[in-house]
Amino acid sequence: MKYEEYEGRMEELIGQKLQEIEKKEQIKILHAVESGSRSWGFASPDSDFDVRFIYVHPMEYYLRLQEEKDFISWELNEVLDIVGWDLFRVLRYAHKSNATVFEWSASPVVYDTTEIWEQIRDVIRGYFSEKSCMYHYYGTARKNAVEHLQGEQVSYKKYFYVLRPLLSCKWIEERSCPPPVLFSELQEAVLEEDLRPAVQSLLEQKARMLESDKGERIEALDVYIEQNLRRYKELADSLPDDRDGDWEKLNEVFLNVLRRKQ
Repeated sequence: MKYEEYEGRMEELIGQKLQEIEKKEQIKILHAVESGSRSWGFASPDSDFDVRFIYVHPMEYYLRLQEEKDFISWELNEVLDIVGWDLFRVLRYAHKSNATVFEWSASPVVYDTTEIWEQIRDVIRGYFSEKSCMYHYYGTARKNAVEHLQGEQVSYKKYFYVLRPLLSCKWIEERSCPPPVLFSELQEAVLEEDLRPAVQSLLEQKARMLESDKGERIEALDVYIEQNLRRYKELADSLPDDRDGDWEKLNEVFLNVLRRKQ
């Protein structure tokens, strides 16, 4: 089976799974996207599909006294990883300027969406915080560097799990807005010219490697990573707290969505 045919069949299967979820859970899916390496533009031949969706229940669900689950974990296997967040959770996370919310909002791989989501997304964008998101990307880069880039042989995929968040930090530093999801956009916009040949070579090698394959460390990238981990920790520490503490716009859009569904 050709790769394009496989992708098409998987997209059809994902659509079926989303319909199953809506029916069984009695929810409305507002937005469903790819969130892993496939959305970042550097998937391996055997990468799984990381499907993420945002959903809403009927209004009565939110009027119960007991606490209710605000996420759905539907499927996890070698091919599919399907997880959803309730709109209630998403808006609360947006208030904290959670970077994951911005990434799901901007994923270039969209499996399903709605007009309602477009209105929600416009409100969420106003809660972007440079400090919060830079801390997120710095922490992601540091965690992956410590856990996966220490041996003589390393997973080339993990280099991108460090480089992408570091370039996201640089994007935030220079442009003061949420970074793009695609690695190629970050690379084109903010990666230093002298590193581009090494990164391009790494991309080409990774496209031929399986998830578990490893290669020798790349000194130029190791030096870049070490320097920028230190730099962006210091920069994130020095930034003022710029989060928007107001709940009004988030409460309003939440109520509008619930009323529209009735």
